Amino acid sequence: MKRSYYIVALIMLTFFVISFLTNIIGPLGPEFIKDFKLSTGMAGVLPFAFFIAYGVMSIPSSMLVQKYNEKVIMTAAFVVAFLGALLLAAEPNYLTAVLSLFLIGCGMAMLQVVINPLLRTAGGEENYAFTSVLAQLIFGGASFVSPFVYSYLVLNLAQGNHSGIFSVLQPLVPHDLPWISLYWLFTVICVFMFAVLLLSRFPKVELNEDEKAGPWATHVMLFKKPVVILYFIALFSYVGTEQGVSYWMSEFLFRYHHFNSETTGAHAVGYFWGLMTAGGVLGLFLLKLMDSRKLLVLFTIPAIIALTFGLFGSAQVSLYAFPIVGFFMSVMYPIIFSLALSSVDEHHGSFAGILVTGIIGGAGIQLLIGGLGDLVGLRAAMMVLYITFGYMLSIGFWAKPLITNKTIFDTKDKV
Repeated sequence: MKRSYYIVALIMLTFFVISFLTNIIGPLGPEFIKDFKLSTGMAGVLPFAFFIAYGVMSIPSSMLVQKYNEKVIMTAAFVVAFLGALLLAAEPNYLTAVLSLFLIGCGMAMLQVVINPLLRTAGGEENYAFTSVLAQLIFGGASFVSPFVYSYLVLNLAQGNHSGIFSVLQPLVPHDLPWISLYWLFTVICVFMFAVLLLSRFPKVELNEDEKAGPWATHVMLFKKPVVILYFIALFSYVGTEQGVSYWMSEFLFRYHHFNSETTGAHAVGYFWGLMTAGGVLGLFLLKLMDSRKLLVLFTIPAIIALTFGLFGSAQVSLYAFPIVGFFMSVMYPIIFSLALSSVDEHHGSFAGILVTGIIGGAGIQLLIGGLGDLVGLRAAMMVLYITFGYMLSIGFWAKPLITNKTIFDTKDKV
């Protein structure tokens, strides 16, 4: 099959956009709370609305993409995301924020289902490992950049800058809600991506039989297997933990240590994602040296220690400790996902859809932290993350994959 480097580049751009739109929620958390006068519990509904969309859309999207095609689903995804961004930009309030984040989440879920198999086809199966890693690095890079873009827009609007893009934004953005400028930027990004996709020619993606999403009966059958439930909980725990740190970090630093959420807090979130990207590069090398289960344990324990310093350390210690959690979380998602797929011998496409649905952990854990935050305070509420970290740590001891990762020390294939 002819390779298409243009489509590979388009997928990389899509990964960048998904990350840019998704992980800005964390830096904006304190602004939602302050400007919409939210309790901690109400603030937890916002990431819940975004990530519950993955539970709603992941499996249906994997079925729809087989009925239609990748181009149709991707363009539809950006239309949905555009409507979500425009809703909040044009009418900023708590209700539109909830609806907006749900719609954007639906669009991002649709994209996630499409782009991985498309990347394998367009870039070639023989290059899939490399292009997948490159995509994750770009994803992390966008999450690192977005908080700094947010700070740049907010500071310039607050200072009354009327040059360049700010001459357009000033009349559109309420003076007391400068962060809304991000959602106007998101609408432009979605329109741009929609236009690019319309003008693009896509290769035909032919899924291997085992990669196809099966009927609902197949998903129900898989859910009857204990190992499927265990790994679904694992992905639920991972995303809940990742978002639990990145979403509440800025608000925690503001509430307990009085750091400016528009600058210092936002930048801390950016460094969380930047260090996660750096840790991912290191993890690639370490996976060639040791069993992935041992590496999962090796990285999870320092992550728990860093979280402890973040929650209970002094202002400066907390400011540095939270981003360091991101460094040690870097290997968790790919290791857990690969261990999961390596633990069953059939229906990998349907199983992958179930695992992606586990992204709703970003919804459930945030709602739990928000609700507990109103009762016992944010610091005590974030201690829920010790439970999710503990579950991920346990995987390194009970996982029994059918095939383990190959290291440079292997003299023959490991089974």
